[in-house]
Amino acid sequence: MPSSLRNCPTTPPPPRGAPDPGCVGRITQDGGAHDYSLRSLDVLTTRKSVSALLAAVVFSLGVPSVAEAAPKNYCAELKGAEVTAASTGKQCQIQATDPGYTVNISFPTSYPDMKAIADFVGKTRDDFLNVAKSSTPRDNPYSLDITPTTYNSLVPPRGQVSIVLRVYQNTGGAHPRTSFKSFVWDQTYRKPVTYETLWQPKSDPLAVVFPVVQADLQKQAGQPVVIASEAGLDPANYQNFAITNEGVIFFFSQGTLLPEAAGATQVLIPRSVIDPLLA
Repeated sequence: MPSSLRNCPTTPPPPRGAPDPGCVGRITQDGGAHDYSLRSLDVLTTRKSVSALLAAVVFSLGVPSVAEAAPKNYCAELKGAEVTAASTGKQCQIQATDPGYTVNISFPTSYPDMKAIADFVGKTRDDFLNVAKSSTPRDNPYSLDITPTTYNSLVPPRGQVSIVLRVYQNTGGAHPRTSFKSFVWDQTYRKPVTYETLWQPKSDPLAVVFPVVQADLQKQAGQPVVIASEAGLDPANYQNFAITNEGVIFFFSQGTLLPEAAGATQVLIPRSVIDPLLA
């Protein structure tokens, strides 16, 4: 686009009252010559910029963002059916029956981080089916049952919702095994609560929690129980918990703190004991 400019830096100012033509130029385009002033070019450029900005705004308002996309249906992906009950609300139910095994799974569908629950349920079910389908014929079918319990805490300054899945598996061993998996969500900060984020930084919660756990399990058993300090003071054994208005409930899978025959256990640590330690 060849161009030439005149009346530029050396052009004298216009007479008083006359419009300033700006710096006049000639632009040759498509075989024709067109005279413009830089002032008119500035106006043209500004108009184009405004038009482009308006177009961008209209586009951004008219096109839905990824965050507005329909929520993923994890229940359908797991080949489950969503049901609604007055006592439990909306839940996903997954059932399978075979001469060699049975599967009965339920979990709520309203938890904020459904992907975490769906990933756990899917892996647990698939691992069970791999064992059940590859085993030799048997008189009693293997079984997998997953049942949920929901807990809520409304204690200021923020609330939490906890989903605890009780997992019962019978795969032909000496004892069927019961374990737990918990999912805790901070309603204020909108993120999961883990064992590490449950406590104040640099605190030593198990020095307070373990004696309460040991005393409570002994009371439940009705006889003295011995828990190795290595197990009782190991954070790995306290990963499954629920936060309630009354305190924090820790869930111990079968064989975690006590012998397998003792089964799965749970202990409530009152807020009066651990409130200063909670984050």
